[in-house]
Amino acid sequence: MPLTNWFLTAPERDNDVSAIPAWTEANTAEPLIHGSTYFDRLVTAVEAMSEGDYLFFTDWRGDPDELMRPAGPTVAQLFCRAAERGVVVKGLMWRSHLDALQYSEEENRHLGETIAAAGGEVLLDQRVRRGGSHHQKLVVLRHPGRPERDVAYAGGIDLCHSRRDDAEHRGDPQAVRMSVRYGDRPPWHDVQLQVTGPVVGALDTSFRERWDDPTPLDFHSPLAWLRDKVRGADLSAGRLPPRPPDPPPTGRHAVQVLRTYPSVRPGYDFAPDGERTVARGYTKAIRRARRLIYLEDQYLWSREVADLFAGALADNPDLHLIAIVPRFPDVDGRLAWPPNQVGRAKALEVCRRAGGDRVHVFDVENHEGDPVYVHAKVCVVDDVWASVGSDNFNRRSWTHDSELSCAVLDETRDDRAPTDPAGLGDGARVFARDLRLRLMREHLDRAPDGSEDADLLDPADAVAAVRSHAAALAAWHENGRGGPRPPGRLTPHAPERLSRLTQLWAEPAYRLVYDPDGRPRRHRRRATW
Repeated sequence: MPLTNWFLTAPERDNDVSAIPAWTEANTAEPLIHGSTYFDRLVTAVEAMSEGDYLFFTDWRGDPDELMRPAGPTVAQLFCRAAERGVVVKGLMWRSHLDALQYSEEENRHLGETIAAAGGEVLLDQRVRRGGSHHQKLVVLRHPGRPERDVAYAGGIDLCHSRRDDAEHRGDPQAVRMSVRYGDRPPWHDVQLQVTGPVVGALDTSFRERWDDPTPLDFHSPLAWLRDKVRGADLSAGRLPPRPPDPPPTGRHAVQVLRTYPSVRPGYDFAPDGERTVARGYTKAIRRARRLIYLEDQYLWSREVADLFAGALADNPDLHLIAIVPRFPDVDGRLAWPPNQVGRAKALEVCRRAGGDRVHVFDVENHEGDPVYVHAKVCVVDDVWASVGSDNFNRRSWTHDSELSCAVLDETRDDRAPTDPAGLGDGARVFARDLRLRLMREHLDRAPDGSEDADLLDPADAVAAVRSHAAALAAWHENGRGGPRPPGRLTPHAPERLSRLTQLWAEPAYRLVYDPDGRPRRHRRRATW
């Protein structure tokens, strides 16, 4: 299978200034499902680092006191102890909006100050479009002289409160404030990717490009700059240590690093026109879909994204779309709730017009019946191509904020029937199929060892199984929860309807504030990425 069937070529990436390779081969990628799994793995890796090693991280939010394990360490303790051992610790945190607006400016600032006191350096980075954010979640661990130990983590999980949940989905004891519908301890579903091999060098390069960009950290806000000067904040990036050679091969996974950077002025040195490889990568993969697109996403908004799915569904009559989304938005309020609802409702309407009953949308609950907030950003196409990252399926993530994802193509074919579900000769691949099955097993309460996978392998059978489980659970709720609870955690997604009057103001607010467009004007005019 030529990798160019699925991956973007260098010209298709359309950013020849960046040093990120089109893709790397001979890697090993492993999905870490749930924050507790990721945090535990990260603690083990960081605690094994020693003097002269490098720890680089970027994040949307970081809470210094977040426990990485039930008995610790906290995020701050883990990174500070590494710096005190002589590890070079460098971080880029989104500067964020005010805590009064339910954002995390002070938490991000405190984490940076704590790490700096231990000898590291963390910058608060606001080099984004107005109203935008740095949404990447990346940790890169390098070991000069011991490259076989190099590892990186990229995906949807921030180093902050609410993320340390597990398969039981009872929530992180250290919770962020969300919609009251999720309770005081919101259940949380998320995925991070661990990678080893040459791709770690590509992710190292991605961090260095943003760190070394000469644009002032607070270039949008002179007042913020002045406030930071008064507080003595670090406003200039220190020198990074030399970049080590790429790590040696570790496996059979080709990985393509996909990013979003908006079009800004002044432009980024490494992306003068912005970068939209996330959008381009998804577009290429989804247009090749023939049987099943499986995705988990926090938002699933945007007419542009919906049109992409709708085109694939219209062109391929055997194609099904399974989407796992949150039952409710993460916010309450008369002004915040409707724009969240209208964006998804419009997108699903477009998909269903094209695909009819081949569009299947579900949300998740735990065994107590509490809704689980789906924060994962995962996509699997025909059990061949898979992506895990920070980006959501919306225009904001594909054009306006900064995002980072890893798409994976496994060299190893899966010999379980159907061996080529799409019929294009690509063959099912072990990584993509295993990722989909692992997620489905949890959502359907199937055996984690794969012994109950028989009706989940073929796309049509998998769709029927998911629909059957979800229908049974919905009926149990409707009948007053009498008798044993049916297995499974999925229910059909049924968003609340909005009045026509509410839609009149909510839709413009959604497009302008919640889902803005960060493309250059020529791409907007041509409706291209």
